[in-house]
Amino acid sequence: MTALLTTIHVLVCLTMVGIILLQRGKGADIGAAFGGGSHTLFGARGATTFLAKVTIACAGIFMATSISLAIAARHQASTSVIDDMGETGGFFSNDVEPAPLPDLTPAPGGEKPPPAPAP
Repeated sequence: MTALLTTIHVLVCLTMVGIILLQRGKGADIGAAFGGGSHTLFGARGATTFLAKVTIACAGIFMATSISLAIAARHQASTSVIDDMGETGGFFSNDVEPAPLPDLTPAPGGEKPPPAPAP
């Protein structure tokens, strides 16, 4: 079921991207208003085109598949990734001990401690 929803979701995404790119931009109407001649700056938009109707339908299907996939993922995941790490200690666990830190306490009598050996 999840594979079918994912396939539909991806196909709708690609279709919606293609349809949106095919539509004519609305920014030209505002630019023409300042040059004169356009009476549709804030007026009626006219009839809805076929591409606009398909875009609305794709957006509805996209939202429905997104919600369905989120619900399916919630019901499918019974444990957390952190719970799966178990006794190993996670990603940073290994058998190597960290190097000891150098002793930086001052020597008695005000003398400077010897320099730490180079690693």
